[in-house]
Amino acid sequence: MELYDDVSWEEHGTPTELLQLKHHRKGSRLLTDRSPDVWDTLKVWMDTAAPEDPAGPTLVLVSTQTAKSGSAIAALRPQSRDQAWALEVPESVALDSQSDATGRARQQFLALGSLDRQTFLSKIRVVDDSDHIQDIPAAVRRALSWALPPGHEDAFLAQVWHWWDGQALAMLRRLQDGVEVGAAKAAIARIRDRFTQADLPTYLERADVDTSAVTAEHTDALFVQQMQWVAYPPRNLQGAVVDFYRATTQTIRWLDECLIGPEELNRVQEELVDEWDRAFEWMALGLAPNADEATKQAAGRQLLRDLTERAARTVRPRYSDAFFTRGQRHILADCGQVGWHIDYADRIQAPREERP
Repeated sequence: MELYDDVSWEEHGTPTELLQLKHHRKGSRLLTDRSPDVWDTLKVWMDTAAPEDPAGPTLVLVSTQTAKSGSAIAALRPQSRDQAWALEVPESVALDSQSDATGRARQQFLALGSLDRQTFLSKIRVVDDSDHIQDIPAAVRRALSWALPPGHEDAFLAQVWHWWDGQALAMLRRLQDGVEVGAAKAAIARIRDRFTQADLPTYLERADVDTSAVTAEHTDALFVQQMQWVAYPPRNLQGAVVDFYRATTQTIRWLDECLIGPEELNRVQEELVDEWDRAFEWMALGLAPNADEATKQAAGRQLLRDLTERAARTVRPRYSDAFFTRGQRHILADCGQVGWHIDYADRIQAPREERP
């Protein structure tokens, strides 16, 4: 995700620190003053980072290799910086090296002039022996140890990575320029709060669902038939299938990770059945004994619509994702505990081939 550089820190839209990342899985473990990585990085910064500007951003080379002892690169480490030595060596390397791979970068470096080269190198820091990509999850886990919810550490970290993936995608699509530190801290705190007794994490977002595949998979499900019995509109029916799928998947994850107990889910379902029972009775009272099928369908359709628009029932006080409640109603409909058509109970009892 290149904005100003491989990675950048900024304040008020201005870069304050630019990082070039060099990751090596194989090959030499030593980073030397003649390494192509070093000169490639210097060339990037000479092209883009105003090397002669003493007020410009700090320039950081992050490498999985280890800086060779006694080298100028090693002298640019923040913890053992030797400014005088670091300023002296690169010039001699630029003059003496015969490498074609670094030739253009060395010529550009010498063309800066002595004072500009000093200014340029004074802004450079080297962070060597950095974590490999396979070590990053463990490093993130250590960095976020203060936020890990006991017993749910992996689930919490999965949510953090999911959030970060969304940020990365938004930056790649140029929908945002970066990630503010405050926003990252707020997101982590928000995710952490979902693992409290008052809230829960949502694992499956709407955008993560393949609507066509899920709809096709549930074509013959009883809850779908129940909606068809009241001629529910196609797009709303499709949305209901997605709600059912997300709520089912969500419930399984919560139970598997011991984030919720069966008694909590039973309580929610009992309340939803009670709510439906009261509304169903009012619908039945409004229907004449000789009501035709179109009237019955309209009444059942209105019943489902009215209940769908209610989101007061929730599994936890601070859990507010409405899809879960909507999906739970369809889970109950799939079990035959609730229905929308006035004759739904008789139709469920009938053999499948004889149902409307």
